[in-house]
Amino acid sequence: MAEEPRRYPFNEPDRLELDPAYAQIRADSGLARVQCPFGSEAVLATRYEDVKLVLGDPRFSRARAVAGDQPAHTPIGPGPDAMVSMDPPEHTRLRRVVAKAFTMRRIEGMRPRVQEIIDELLDALEAQGPTVDLVAEFARPQPALVIFELFGVPFEDRKQLQAWAEVTLTATGDSYTLDDVFQALDSIRAYMGELLEQRRTAPRDDLLSVLVTAHDVEDRLSEKELLDLAVGVLITGYETTSDQISNFTYLLLTRPHLAAQLRADPGLVPQAVDELLRYVPLLRGTSFPRVATEDVRLSGGLVRAGEAVLPAMMSANRDGSVFDDPDTIDFHRENNPHFAFGHGAHRCLGAQLAKLELQIALESLLRRFPGLRLAVPADEVPWRGVTLQRAPKELLVAW
Repeated sequence: MAEEPRRYPFNEPDRLELDPAYAQIRADSGLARVQCPFGSEAVLATRYEDVKLVLGDPRFSRARAVAGDQPAHTPIGPGPDAMVSMDPPEHTRLRRVVAKAFTMRRIEGMRPRVQEIIDELLDALEAQGPTVDLVAEFARPQPALVIFELFGVPFEDRKQLQAWAEVTLTATGDSYTLDDVFQALDSIRAYMGELLEQRRTAPRDDLLSVLVTAHDVEDRLSEKELLDLAVGVLITGYETTSDQISNFTYLLLTRPHLAAQLRADPGLVPQAVDELLRYVPLLRGTSFPRVATEDVRLSGGLVRAGEAVLPAMMSANRDGSVFDDPDTIDFHRENNPHFAFGHGAHRCLGAQLAKLELQIALESLLRRFPGLRLAVPADEVPWRGVTLQRAPKELLVAW
């Protein structure tokens, strides 16, 4: 590894091109010293097997990476009490509680309602057309409506709750101050606290009732953990899906041969979603850092105990030792063990719900609007500014 750390992230947060620096590092040692905008230096792991090891091996600690002057992309982030910041067994205890709401059976049972939500949004889109902003009218509201269904949020409260959540999700953007973010978080916590109290007296078949039971009946959550989990799942439950709907649609419309494949064979959509998840570099940087609790040898060198490691999942998803022709989108790819949802103990709990939504959204969008196209040249599509995730700020489409 070079002694002088590289400035990280490499990419600007626009378009969906992966910086060639990742391929260069993979071909060299696979590891590089980097300096994030905040905190200490870190070791960047770029190869598939190294990333898999860092994400899955207990010798790499998430909890240790929250304490002290650790590398970060933003001035604020999840605290030590957040589930994403914990190591087993604390993390395992909380994850098991939330996992009850994300079982395969429950998620598959949501399919008809997800289809209804998407059809209703597409009806409104068609009525508003022929030129609309797909981000504002479809990609943003659709996952929000689904997660609100999962929580049992009353219809009349959804617009306000989504507005608060939007503020918290743009903490690194240029539209809100830190005071705005903290105020929105306080509002969400107060609202969710009231909703949890309602579930105590009138439980339902939803995620909040699962959490209340874990606290009141099973004694597996503290009062603070109960509220933290409810707020955390709500805020993060739709951001990624929303951005990927925009990104996937942008890619399909700028590469018409790919959209044509899915229109000709809608049965390819599930494979296409997995391939687009592999290909799209959603994050501007990487996943959360891990700190080595002892010396660990990776393929390109030794990581010392106490060093922070950044697992570059989007680089691993382009590793030619695992994926044939990795820089090409191939909807017929058979071996596709991508890391879009992470790996190991912290693998995204909502992965199946996200894939379900993405599949139904793409298939329905292409079926309803066979002539769907960008309403502006591709190079005029505006992208969000300083942000952790890449996505178009606006995506004007016509049909």
